[in-house]
Amino acid sequence: MSRRATGTILLFISALLYATRYLSAAIFGSGVSSWSQELFQAMLINVGREPVVFSAISLIADLAYLIWAELEGRFQRKRLIREDR
Repeated sequence: MSRRATGTILLFISALLYATRYLSAAIFGSGVSSWSQELFQAMLINVGREPVVFSAISLIADLAYLIWAELEGRFQRKRLIREDR
């Protein structure tokens, strides 16, 4: 698998993990008769910060893979140009 594809998959995982926190809080509070911002914040606290932490780790890895793929592509193009001369 190429680095660009891996970076794209990690970006999708990062977005999914970030959304999971909010979806989990909404599902957790689905039986509540009335909603408020404070109640939703309490539900987010119950879900925890782990999805956000894993999302950030995935995002950092994604950026590293994408930058690595771009730099590698540039170096390969420069080598091909030098070899053609």
